[in-house]
Amino acid sequence: MESIKHSARTSQRKPGRIPFDDYGGSGRTLVFLHANGYPPDCYQALLQQLAADFHVVAMHLRPLWPGSRPEELESWLPLTDDLQRFLEELRSDAVFTVGHSLGAIVALRAAMRQRERILAAVLIEPVLFPPTSIVMNRLARHLGLKQRIQPKILAALRRRRQFDDLESAFRGYRTRPVFQYMTDESLRTYLGGITKPSDGAGYELIYSPEWEARIYATGVWRDLDLWRGLKRLATPCLFVRGAESDTFRESAARLVQKRRPDLGVATVPHATHLVPLERPREVSEISRSFLMEKLGWNAHLPN
Repeated sequence: MESIKHSARTSQRKPGRIPFDDYGGSGRTLVFLHANGYPPDCYQALLQQLAADFHVVAMHLRPLWPGSRPEELESWLPLTDDLQRFLEELRSDAVFTVGHSLGAIVALRAAMRQRERILAAVLIEPVLFPPTSIVMNRLARHLGLKQRIQPKILAALRRRRQFDDLESAFRGYRTRPVFQYMTDESLRTYLGGITKPSDGAGYELIYSPEWEARIYATGVWRDLDLWRGLKRLATPCLFVRGAESDTFRESAARLVQKRRPDLGVATVPHATHLVPLERPREVSEISRSFLMEKLGWNAHLPN
């Protein structure tokens, strides 16, 4: 397990600038935005395939910044401010964005704010709940009941932080139902992506449980703006969901298409909220086909 090899990428960490990983490739820049608790290296298979046609960079969201403080975040809105700042620092022409879960929400808000900077966006399993659910979430937050309706908050804080070795961790994770559709290779890549060697022996989590819990605690309640903004959205967007998702549910997908019939929704069978890790080849092909079309290219994709 310790022999996991990360993809050929370089990490950019400059004082005062938002860190990111460069996965190489050429052509139009594609900015990837990761999910809560899933650093970019968890997505190696997907990012490597996208780098065949695009220059892929993966921005680190705030929980991965050195010295960042979870208690300073009250909602997810500042995370889109961070993306806008990152695009300025990148000094690139207009870019494509691909985001997963939390990252998809960050990308969607940016697409609503800056049509001139984002050519098109692929939104994989966005944490986009119907308006009634958002109102209930808002009420629960007001009443101090957020932890009752979001059990992942406490689950994140109880997450194991240290591992003696990754092979033992793999055997434990392999039995968890949440990873049922991930291949052994994908699961090993995931474990390599969420951990780093600790100062002593063994490995430790890269993404702190405190930050993971804070993201869960501050999400959704401000998201009515997304449904209002959807009506005016000018950026081409494609929504991608796992057929067995417990997050971007079919009801939300139907509501998106009801309000904006011109926006596509692609559903990947035998997949869950973790579809980019479970079905990286399918998600890559769906994304590449959509983005190439927006550039006016002909997509020559494998069967």
